[in-house]
Amino acid sequence: MQNAIADRAKIDLANWRTRPHSSWAFHNAAELVPTATIRGARLLESPACELGDFGAIEVDDLDGQSRSLREFLVRNHTDAFVVMRGGKFIAEWCADHNDAAKPHLVFSVSKSITGLLAGVLAGNGTLSLEAVAGDYVPEAIGSAYGDVPVRDLLNMQVSLDFDEIYLDRSGAFDRYRRAMLWNPEHKDEETPDLKSFLCTLPKASHPHGTRHVYRSPNTDMAALVIERAAGERFAELLSRFLWQPMGAHTDAQITVDRAGNPRASGGISMTARDLARVGELVRQGGSGVIPADWVSGLWEGGDRAIWAAGDQADCLPIGSYRNYWYETGTGELAAMGIHGQWLWVDRKTETVIVRQSAESQPIDEAMDQVMIKLLRKVSSFGRDAG
Repeated sequence: MQNAIADRAKIDLANWRTRPHSSWAFHNAAELVPTATIRGARLLESPACELGDFGAIEVDDLDGQSRSLREFLVRNHTDAFVVMRGGKFIAEWCADHNDAAKPHLVFSVSKSITGLLAGVLAGNGTLSLEAVAGDYVPEAIGSAYGDVPVRDLLNMQVSLDFDEIYLDRSGAFDRYRRAMLWNPEHKDEETPDLKSFLCTLPKASHPHGTRHVYRSPNTDMAALVIERAAGERFAELLSRFLWQPMGAHTDAQITVDRAGNPRASGGISMTARDLARVGELVRQGGSGVIPADWVSGLWEGGDRAIWAAGDQADCLPIGSYRNYWYETGTGELAAMGIHGQWLWVDRKTETVIVRQSAESQPIDEAMDQVMIKLLRKVSSFGRDAG
């Protein structure tokens, strides 16, 4: 007990996203950053199932060695791994240090969740995709976001002069992280709230809607647009339109800044099972919760030429991006987050896979390719004969 208390005392905003602290911090973000609750249906979970035969699947690891799935999960700092098929949980694994009943930070998978909420509000007429962000958030007028169409905001086709440097400790990305209360304050510099920070960001030289440039602030602005369009806070909207209707068993959380602005680009925490339920909702075409045409649009994908010329094309060379979801080009949808967060949806095999992790590096492109191969192998396991 004393060791646990001492270990917790060592974790702060300067180190919580680094190993070994991240294994605890990623499912205890609410102890470190202010959060709002996304109320679920609050249903009792059924007992966890075993990894079973899935654990023996041979997969290629980052070092080129072949290992069992079980060994891979342990070696690569996985916190939870869930496989759902045909709407049923069929394989699960949880690290000894992890509590499967506690929400785990999913980082940029939060963007994909935000995209689903935008779909609901666009479907019921609350949100116009043709309006510009400045119509909803007048404070953004004069910044990169003032004249960006909501559709381009959701597709990461914003002309924005901002560099996404996750390990930055002194530049614009650090200032962004301080605005959301994820990084320590600088004594010699006043930190704005998140909305104020977003409204200072300048435009790049190219027009909106012409390039795929992945930048997290876009989703945080989208969340402000959503709040203004609906007249409610983001967490309440997500609860009412997605988390409760979907039947999420456990409350989720989202980090907020000092003014209550939501960190929709990467601040949502949820259990692995509830994240799998999101994937199942998408696999089933929305199930009456998400508009069917919105979900079918995800499966169709986005503009492939814009994607191919963008800054993420190496990850999925024949894929595309639409409404904060990755379309692989080979029949799957994915949501991804830094430090190894994955949601994988394969309609052909009726499989949904979730991985929650605390990988040491925020971005590892080689590991992304390892994971894509692994996810495809797990999806086809037991279905090869069919």
